[in-house]
Amino acid sequence: MSERKEILIIKNITREDTGLLGDIIRENGIKHEVIDLSKGETIGSVENYGAVVVLGGPDSANDESRKMKSELTLIRKVLDARIPYLGICLGLQTMIKAAGGRVVKSPVKEIGFLDQNRDYYKVKLTEEGRKDPLFDGIGDTFNVFHLHGETVIITEKMNLLAEGRYCRNQIVKLGDNAYGIQCHFELTKEMFETWIKEDPDLLKFDKET
Repeated sequence: MSERKEILIIKNITREDTGLLGDIIRENGIKHEVIDLSKGETIGSVENYGAVVVLGGPDSANDESRKMKSELTLIRKVLDARIPYLGICLGLQTMIKAAGGRVVKSPVKEIGFLDQNRDYYKVKLTEEGRKDPLFDGIGDTFNVFHLHGETVIITEKMNLLAEGRYCRNQIVKLGDNAYGIQCHFELTKEMFETWIKEDPDLLKFDKET
């Protein structure tokens, strides 16, 4: 990514912000622009951006809404132009859909820190994941926070970098610079406190557990 170019950050809903990722961007003085699609904000040409980040949200990549159709078209342009891409949760699913994969209902709806057996959700790097520079210095298995009811089916052109116990395809790479991550690694305490008051799935949980 050229240091002279801005990063484009796409929000699908206002409450799902950049979190820890945004802290890193600001601490390093990286120029960036944030577009909130849930507020009706629009995006022009993507060619002048140095990278694109697509955050999570309550939409499905399978929605027939004008918003989602436009978002998928934009992501296809990003991938075709080989602009570095990072998708988180819905951002993973839209990347897969835009690139010819499928988004389907999850065998298990993964919500929160703990699974149905009260064990922490974990993802485990595949052999390719262990070789990828994105995970340099990170252990093979790590705990994650989830908030999704859909999962992805990848194509032969996509590389699986990490697997989960219930939803297998957790971290996917397309080409040499497009990554999709199902978990919310960007989550901060402040974001979590907002989500548990607003997100329909988290509202169902006992806040003391």
